[in-house]
Amino acid sequence: MAGFVRASRARLQVPSTKLASARPRAVRGYATPGSSSSRGSTSSRSMYALYGAMGLILVGAATTRLVSDHTRLDGPSADREREFEKFGSPADFRKAIEQLRTDLSPEMVSTDLDVLKDHGFSVNTYHPGMAHTVVVFPDRTEDVVAVMKVATKYHMPVVAYSGGTSLEGHFTGIAGGCICVDMSGMNRILEIHEEDSDVVVQSGLSWEELNATLKEKEIPLFFPLDPGPGATVGGMIATGCSGTNAVKYGTAKSHWFINVTVVLPDGEVIKTRSRARKSSAGFDLTKLFIGAEGTLGIVTEATLRLTPLVPTSVAIASFPDVKQAADAVRDIVNSTAGDALQCIELVDDKFMYATNTYGTSQRKYLEKDSLFFKIQGSPSSIKENAGIIEGIVKKNGGLSFEVAESEKDAKDLWQDRKNGLWSAMSMVPNSKGWSTDVCVPIGRLADLVYETKKDLAKLGITSAIVGHAGDGNFHALLLFSNDKEFIAVREAVHRLVERALDMDGTCTGEHGVGIGKKEYLYQELGHGTVDLMKAIKRTVDPLGIMNPGKLYPDAETRPSVKHVDINTHGC
Repeated sequence: MAGFVRASRARLQVPSTKLASARPRAVRGYATPGSSSSRGSTSSRSMYALYGAMGLILVGAATTRLVSDHTRLDGPSADREREFEKFGSPADFRKAIEQLRTDLSPEMVSTDLDVLKDHGFSVNTYHPGMAHTVVVFPDRTEDVVAVMKVATKYHMPVVAYSGGTSLEGHFTGIAGGCICVDMSGMNRILEIHEEDSDVVVQSGLSWEELNATLKEKEIPLFFPLDPGPGATVGGMIATGCSGTNAVKYGTAKSHWFINVTVVLPDGEVIKTRSRARKSSAGFDLTKLFIGAEGTLGIVTEATLRLTPLVPTSVAIASFPDVKQAADAVRDIVNSTAGDALQCIELVDDKFMYATNTYGTSQRKYLEKDSLFFKIQGSPSSIKENAGIIEGIVKKNGGLSFEVAESEKDAKDLWQDRKNGLWSAMSMVPNSKGWSTDVCVPIGRLADLVYETKKDLAKLGITSAIVGHAGDGNFHALLLFSNDKEFIAVREAVHRLVERALDMDGTCTGEHGVGIGKKEYLYQELGHGTVDLMKAIKRTVDPLGIMNPGKLYPDAETRPSVKHVDINTHGC
């Protein structure tokens, strides 16, 4: 559920043209609807040395949060600061920027202050942001190659950017300066192979645009990963995303990405495998880049597997408490109706209260812990499986069970689930929200939710909880309005992660690691696994220029928090 805390923001995209063709066997080279041009101008170039090349933190409304001793919260450790010394000097960065303008074109390279800020800070996260030195807007793989050759020549760190929806600080700038490569203009569908149920796309394409185009072309297939509004293929690969459909279709680390085209740190281009549906030829290098968070290279193209559209209905059940709801999930998943479920979403009583009180829903729900279901199949099989699910709900003490009576009713029910963020944010006027996720074995989900709700209630933190219950993925939106509440929220998030790890879970089910969760990797994966990850990183990226400071933990220490001024975050 990567988009649970998705705030609206302008996306920078380059123009693209649409190829209006019918449903050929392979459709090549058309862009998706809704593209717009908004590249940053190259004005204010004389300011980039002050703002970007030195990697200075923005001041005023966009300043990074500070702790009382004036050091950055979660900022680079001494080891990381020493690591940055190997990167290019400000003079090298000036030369690199001029070469980028020469090798590409001036309009593809921006040092405009607003553009640098927009790409280095995010309204979706409360991790510290930092401006980039320069932002580049490639149109094709060859442009990315040119960027990486310049970056290697001048030892400039490189951070990939696309949808800007990540929640764990994945695309923030680097201390000392860096190149940001904005892939959002590379948003074309290159090939559609309907007979093979796959599609070749550029990495700046969003999953929503892809599915909208397939629908417009009357192709009865879709791409089932649904991490949240605005997420693009490149970001989905980088974070190893999933979404509400994961109980049925799995995650990005399943089989949905057949191959990827990657520009490596030295500018070499590789394609991880052919378009064949399966292969036992060598390592599965496609998966090496899924979850690598842009630290091994930049994905420019990908072949995606598609799946048939299946008729779907929606149901909702309410329970006296979360344990009974979670027990019902376990029994339903293991029943004959389990294979018919596309989604099972667990929401708590606060979520339902917010939907009734602050949402746009036309109905009134029981304000109890509840489950939303999407049930797939023919009308008769949906009816049969809904009956099985209802029986299990009753067996586990369910208070109500309702199945949508029409397609519109189903759409309205599911929209209430999807509107949860905006409803929950309204519970505390003018508040801000911290969204986080963890994942545990399904049998421990009830314990996790119960202990977390008890912790939040004790602290007096207003929150809403939603989980992809079918696979044990759990999200919490924690609201705060001042510094004191922010610190309490941050500590509560830490305890939530520790709680999940103690239950043999993971610190992140689908949001990714970034800078926000990397401190937990040694605890979750162990030294051997993390050291192997670092060894792969050093082999592929010996200069360490690809998104440094993200994903790989610096040490087994957790930063302490003394004081945080949330008003300097710039949200």
